[in-house]
Amino acid sequence: MRRILTEKDVEPAVRGGSVYAAGGGGWTDHGRKLGLAAVSAGVPELVSVDELSDDEWVATAAAIGAPASTTPWEMQGVDYVNAVRLLEEALGSRIAALMVGQNGKSSTLNGWLPSAILGCKVLDAVGDMRAHPTGDMGSIGMAGSVEETIQTAVGGNREQNRYMELVIRGATGRVSPVLRTASDMSGGFIASARNPLRASYVARNAALGGISKALDLGYAILDAEPKGPTAMIDAILAETKGSILVEGEITEKSVTYTPEAFDVGTLVIGRGDAAITLHVMNEYMAIENAGGERLATFPDIISTLSQDAMPLSVGELEVGMKVHVLHVPKGLLPLGAGVLDPAVYPHPEKTLGIELARYALEN
Repeated sequence: MRRILTEKDVEPAVRGGSVYAAGGGGWTDHGRKLGLAAVSAGVPELVSVDELSDDEWVATAAAIGAPASTTPWEMQGVDYVNAVRLLEEALGSRIAALMVGQNGKSSTLNGWLPSAILGCKVLDAVGDMRAHPTGDMGSIGMAGSVEETIQTAVGGNREQNRYMELVIRGATGRVSPVLRTASDMSGGFIASARNPLRASYVARNAALGGISKALDLGYAILDAEPKGPTAMIDAILAETKGSILVEGEITEKSVTYTPEAFDVGTLVIGRGDAAITLHVMNEYMAIENAGGERLATFPDIISTLSQDAMPLSVGELEVGMKVHVLHVPKGLLPLGAGVLDPAVYPHPEKTLGIELARYALEN
């Protein structure tokens, strides 16, 4: 499968990625800018992993930070390109293709601009179908590895002298928190290229076809849009095979930005015995009912849709708004090795104060 990504693919990538953003995953305007810059600068090409040689290098193009627009972040398209350049210099070899760690409002398109300018391919693979808070969750099984790898970060608020470039080597689980600290110091959002791996490893451990699924969902949403919000939600449900878990009013919101560059807290929808609580760590990580029963847990897709059927991030939600909560169980998704790795769960469990691994790894 080879597919030239064009201007007509930009909006579907943003729309589909916005559903898989699960309350995070970047910004729609940022995603559109990345996509349009890419198709203007060159010819980004989407390829499947079987079109790469087993020993070719694949890296992950990522953006690290918190999505709630509470920090003075600045990310330019060139930052994504320079992150890949730094990685190639440190590796001493060319990157053949870029995958992304997750889908999202902008993260679905993270690899497009470096592909267009540097000539590497956009790989139809993701670390995780949905957005997630830690890089380890999209690292396709490298979180617990002692093998040395390379990660780079580029970006920052220029006006506040926060711009930085970083190259770090070490075990993935050890160096990933360093990049998150860099993100916070840069203004809350930074471009990264990380974890170069052989294509044969990616083929065994990534969630293959993840970009195509986001594009297909986006096209389905756009096709339904002229018919109104109900048709758009029906299209989302048909494409994802998910369901609307609850519809209701946001009655409480308690989410704060932490020095680790995470937005952490809870949202409550409804009141009394009918209330449900969404646990947030950048993205929606779990849902519980008023009795404490777990209704959904990462890596399930959990997304909030407005009354107009537009996916909303945590930062866009306010008390009094009415939303639909989309749920797609993990069994309906291609799962990367990162979300099946017990090593990725202790940190978010400690941060949120709830169990995740027991639910995420069952079955």
